[in-house]
This record gives sequence, C-alpha cells and structure tokens, in this order.
Amino acid sequence: MNKLDRGLHPAVRFLVHVFFILYVAACIIPLILVFMVSLTEEKTLIANGYSLFPSQLSFDAYSYLFADFDGVVRAYGVTVFVTVVGTIVSLWFTSMFAYGLSRKSFQYRGFFAFVLLFTMLFNGGLVPWYILYSSVLNLTDTIWILIIPLLIVPFHVILMRTFFTLSVPDAIIESAKIDGAGEFRTFFAMIIPISLPVFATIGLFNTLLYWNDWFLSMVFITDERLVSLQYLMYKVMANIQYLQSNSELTASGQAGTILRDMPNESIRMAMVILGMGPILVAYPFFQKYFVKGLTVGAIKG
Repeated sequence: MNKLDRGLHPAVRFLVHVFFILYVAACIIPLILVFMVSLTEEKTLIANGYSLFPSQLSFDAYSYLFADFDGVVRAYGVTVFVTVVGTIVSLWFTSMFAYGLSRKSFQYRGFFAFVLLFTMLFNGGLVPWYILYSSVLNLTDTIWILIIPLLIVPFHVILMRTFFTLSVPDAIIESAKIDGAGEFRTFFAMIIPISLPVFATIGLFNTLLYWNDWFLSMVFITDERLVSLQYLMYKVMANIQYLQSNSELTASGQAGTILRDMPNESIRMAMVILGMGPILVAYPFFQKYFVKGLTVGAIKG
C-alpha cells in the first residue's frame, strides 16, 4: 500500500478501486467482444447479434482470410520488416535532428527549427509529393517507398528536442567535452543512455505509424509481393463492400450464393485481430518507458 492509499478513507479507497476496475473492464471487454465476434458463425450473428458467449463458434472468417496463406504471410513479413527498419532508422534521424536543435551552441538551429515548423503547417501538395518519389527518386514498387516518406515526423522531432532541452543537464555535456569526447561520442555514450524514455516513446509512435500505414502501398505499390498487411486487409474489405453493394451479384447465381455464405461481419472483426495483435503484444515492453517519456518533460517543466 502506498502513501496515497494510506491517506485515503477506506470508503474512498474502495470507490477508487471500483472506478479503475470498471475503467479497465471498459477497455478490455470491447477487445474480447471483437475477438469472440470473429469466431462467431455469420448466421448466429445475424440472428442474435454480438455476444461475448456465442452459441456456436466458427473459424470461417480466419479460413477466408488465410485462403491465400502465402499472401498473408508475405504481407506480414513486409509489414514487420518495414516497421522494424523504419522505426530504427527514423529514431536515428529524429534523435540526431532533435539533439542538434537542442544545442544552444548550434549556430543554425533557429533556421532549421523554422524549416521544421514550416513543414508541419504547410506542404507541397499530393501531386509534387507523388512525382518526387515516383519519377525523381524512382522508388515505386520498392520496399523503401514504404519507409522513407515517414522517416521524419516534425512532431516527433519537437517532442524529442523538448526532452533533450529539459531533461539533459548541460553539466553532463560539458563534462564529456572536458574528457575529450566529440559530439558523436557524447551523444552515443552520454545522451542516449539517459534518454531511453523518450526513445521508447517515439519508437512506439513510429511503430504504430509504420504498422498502420496502408496509404503508401495503395499509391506506390503495384507488385503484390510488396503489399503491406493493412493494405491487404483494406482490399479484402473493399471487395466485400463492393459485392454487398452490387445487387446484380447478390440477387442470384453462384456469386450470390458465395456472398450469402460469406462471414462478412466476422471477417471484419478477424481483420481487426490480425491487424492489432502484434502491437498489443509489443506494447507492454514499451509501457514503462512510454509513460515516463510522456511525463518527465511535464514534471521538469
């Protein structure tokens, strides 16, 4: 029992515990419901609606999604590669950029800070952006087109720069210089070890950004071997919606029979499970540093 709990009246402490139990339940129960719906037979869903305890379980939704098993596994592999490599490289560029902006001795930090802020508020438009990556850099249908456009996020740079400014004592940098360390050695040997919370925070943001991205695949990828998981699921959902909206296909014939037997709602829920499962597994490893990274700047400020 901590000091705060000891200072509370037992009735108040009980109400606080009940509140947080209900809050946790409100967060967890929808996830459980999504998972159970993904295992529910379509006819049962139509007859009884959503239920945490379906009368009949079915793996039809997952069977439908994994009908092209190689395609799903390949999309998972592409997404994992892009997420891991993109997060690491993005952390490298973001941290180096933010560290430079946090150093008062850097002569041009005002100019680069203005450029960073300008790109947050304005952009060149979708067409020049597309021409740059497709015609100038020739990155269409390459794995790098899924990584490079998201490497630098201005908000992440600002967040990391604020952490460096508020949480890294100047005395540490000065002592490293007295010992003969250069900028790179100071950064890697002194700054990074005491900045793990903000690295974990930005790393989690980058992980979610890369993992959930489907737009880059839609715009730049035509090779099915390079399609990301999120875009693959987007295409599956788009195909289902197209079939449902086409009355000629649903009226009669073999296509109509297939559509009527297709587990439409459970497929949507199964896609949610496939899409968020790895992130739910990874988040607990980031949680301690993530919370600290979000709060330490506010506390010191």
